Amino acid sequence: MKPADAARAVPVTNAPAHTRVGQFIGLFKPRIGLAIAYTALAGFAAAAGASPDPRRASVLFVAVLLASGAAGAFNQYLERDLDARMERTRRRPFATGEFGHGWGWPVFFSALLLGAVGLAAATTNTVTALFVFLGAFTYGVVYTLWLKRRTHWNIVVGGLAGSFAVLAGATAAGPHPGIAAWLLAGILLLWTPSHFWSLAIALRRDYAAAAVPMLPVVRGVDATARVVLGNTVVLVAATLLPALFGMGRVYLATAVLGGAYFLAGSVRLIRNPTPAAAVANFHASLIQLGLLLTGVIASAALNG
Repeated sequence: MKPADAARAVPVTNAPAHTRVGQFIGLFKPRIGLAIAYTALAGFAAAAGASPDPRRASVLFVAVLLASGAAGAFNQYLERDLDARMERTRRRPFATGEFGHGWGWPVFFSALLLGAVGLAAATTNTVTALFVFLGAFTYGVVYTLWLKRRTHWNIVVGGLAGSFAVLAGATAAGPHPGIAAWLLAGILLLWTPSHFWSLAIALRRDYAAAAVPMLPVVRGVDATARVVLGNTVVLVAATLLPALFGMGRVYLATAVLGGAYFLAGSVRLIRNPTPAAAVANFHASLIQLGLLLTGVIASAALNG
């Protein structure tokens, strides 16, 4: 390894130590990782019912969190040129040059992913490990590297990352997850476009400046708001289906409450498609998902 290569392979910054630590942690998008890991726990609960293995659930959570973090960091490494042209992301350390751009970073991220997959394989089974890998690969490679710069369908396919997290959790509980877990995986696939396109409306100028073909850039804000509402209607209808396959009244209550809240936000967005309304609907989508996943876990514990 040449000295120049080594210098580019590690952080290059004069920032204070606490700032460097914060920048390093931020590479892994911890809030997204925690949400994905919680999604995996919901899949685990849907398949395991009221008799989950706490040790297996804990290891699953850690493995998915690490894999998601690796994918999120790889996303930032690959998109440093896009991030530098967007107001929301231009202060990320790869975009500013605070962190070097050497090959050491992707090697590190790949090792982290392999460690997460190995942990899942050693403590659960190979099918779960495969889904853990597919979730990270979908976000880090399929979405980031192959689709994001090419097509406005990018986030639709990218939504599979959440679906794979559900399936990782479900298969960790047993070889036969059941219809409720498969429905939950489909729900995550439907949820992602409404969630992300709401944010993309608010950030349309950023994406246009970076030449990223997000739906609001390609089709316009009004058309995107209509698509968001239509997709949300289908999503909310889909969230009611698991109640027919044993998820119980607690789940149904959270699905109805969260779905109504998200629908109301989507209606407001189509009536007044402003950045503020788009951000509000983005937050509504997070509330809906949080209620839904908590409902899955609570229902499984009470009714398993």
